Amino acid sequence: MAKYVANVTECTLQQLTQISLGFFLLIPAVAFAHVGGGLSGGFTSGFMHPILGWDHVVAMVAVGLWGAFLGRPAIWVLPVAFPLVMAIGGAFGVVGVPIPAVEIGIASSAIVLGLMVALAVKPPIWMAAIIVSVFAVFHGHAHGTELPDAANPFAYSIGFVLATGMLHISGITFGLLVRWPAGYWAVRSAGVLIAMVGGYFLLA
Repeated sequence: MAKYVANVTECTLQQLTQISLGFFLLIPAVAFAHVGGGLSGGFTSGFMHPILGWDHVVAMVAVGLWGAFLGRPAIWVLPVAFPLVMAIGGAFGVVGVPIPAVEIGIASSAIVLGLMVALAVKPPIWMAAIIVSVFAVFHGHAHGTELPDAANPFAYSIGFVLATGMLHISGITFGLLVRWPAGYWAVRSAGVLIAMVGGYFLLA
């Protein structure tokens, strides 16, 4: 039985690695096809926006970590729910609907999601999805406010959605280590680190 689980886990890790590699290989082609305005707009701007902001990075990785920690179906529900609801927040940002304390919400997302992993919190799947979705609105709004100024808004949207998905996959890949005792504590330690980063941005 243990050998079977190990084989399944190895297969899953290989598949996630292949998916991540595929994303990286697609980036240059899509970027050249859509960018038009370099970092000032288009695909590159959208792709780099989540990656260059560590408050975004740690929160999105935490979503993948928590999903992997909770197991199925959360391992795919949370990473799917986040970008879907993020699109709603992005739409609010595009049309100028104000959302108070967006930066505080983003920093708080890293704190809360990091603590969920660090403390091994396992709520019902619907509750976990709601928590993730609430924070997704703040992240989406931050992306959306920059969308109207992008050289190519469509390419910008593709960029930040792709970057978000890659960060989720990174979190899931690392989160699969929970299947082993040492990995279990490594994942929880990562949650502590994420919460600390969120605390730093909240105070800053």
